[in-house]
Amino acid sequence: MSSSPETTAPHAAGRTMQAVVCHGPQDYRLEELPVPTAGPGEALVRVQAVGICASDLKCYHGAAKFWGDDDRPAWAETEVVPGHEFVGEVAEIDDEAAARWGVQVGDRVVAEQIVPCGECRYCRRGDYHMCGPHDIFGFKRATPGAMAEYMVFPANARVHKVDPSIPPQHAAFVEPLSCSLHAVERAGIRFGDVVVVAGCGPIGLGMVAGARAKSPAHVVALDTVPAKLELARRCGADVVVDISQQDPAEVVRGLTDGYGADVYIEGTGHPSAVGQGLDLLRKRGTFVEYSVFKEPVSVDWSIISDDKELDVLGAHLGAYTWPAAIAMVESGVLPMDEICSHQLPISRFQEGLDLVADSSRSVKVSLLPG
Repeated sequence: MSSSPETTAPHAAGRTMQAVVCHGPQDYRLEELPVPTAGPGEALVRVQAVGICASDLKCYHGAAKFWGDDDRPAWAETEVVPGHEFVGEVAEIDDEAAARWGVQVGDRVVAEQIVPCGECRYCRRGDYHMCGPHDIFGFKRATPGAMAEYMVFPANARVHKVDPSIPPQHAAFVEPLSCSLHAVERAGIRFGDVVVVAGCGPIGLGMVAGARAKSPAHVVALDTVPAKLELARRCGADVVVDISQQDPAEVVRGLTDGYGADVYIEGTGHPSAVGQGLDLLRKRGTFVEYSVFKEPVSVDWSIISDDKELDVLGAHLGAYTWPAAIAMVESGVLPMDEICSHQLPISRFQEGLDLVADSSRSVKVSLLPG
């Protein structure tokens, strides 16, 4: 570690911290761990807030397997600290890392969820978010996540500074918002389009805000929770539909002379939302899938090809959208106090997971490890 006073702080060696540790499905425990040590080119970060994501919940419930189980595709390792939506303060950093990231001790920082290798075919082509041999915060032992008082940003992390004056839970929302904006970018929204966003959870609300920023004719938000639909209005939706009370197809046909939506962005993770989107789209419309599903989803592919000739696109993480997401959060344009509905100390992580599981009671739940 450098001894430069501009880039160091009192060393944390020998200290312990509280952290949530994943030991398997529905077996997450609050434990006392050593404060990690940053190596050359890395940074030790004091975590200020960490959001609980739907993917964290899916891992908790065992919807995707843990490494070592060969029955299903791998998702998360055991004995790892979860948490990939986070913000913190730089506690220790050497000159190399400080120069690379343009940060110093005391700066508030976020890091992108993926830690790319920088060398594979995808990284060389600029598609770092699709890196093959990547690490990823909160799911692999090599890169422990932020449900802890401290974490380490490895040398290949993609780091961004955030305004220290905004609440930490707002700053931690940059990660899901960047993912939402990437899905919107994939949609290629044009002036005059009718855009439908399925789901008004944290990701869907970000999609609504991003879609509105593209100035389409209409942004239509779908959900079953009236309070979330009202929040979608505040994020930029000009039409909201409670699909438990209204037929969204009828609403969309009324906005489009019967043709159907130009763009449908799926952010619910519910299998029924896929068929719903295929039905709502016009011929040659665009379907963007973002969600991580609990189980495989089947649809009639003839709708995609013979019936409508649709463009069907996936969206993964938030490549190149972090600066825009940071600017959006810092600008105050979003109702962040309502989006960030619950903040809990790390000792109440189980309550946080339970709140996320009940989407009618929460929007974005965050833990404040400090």
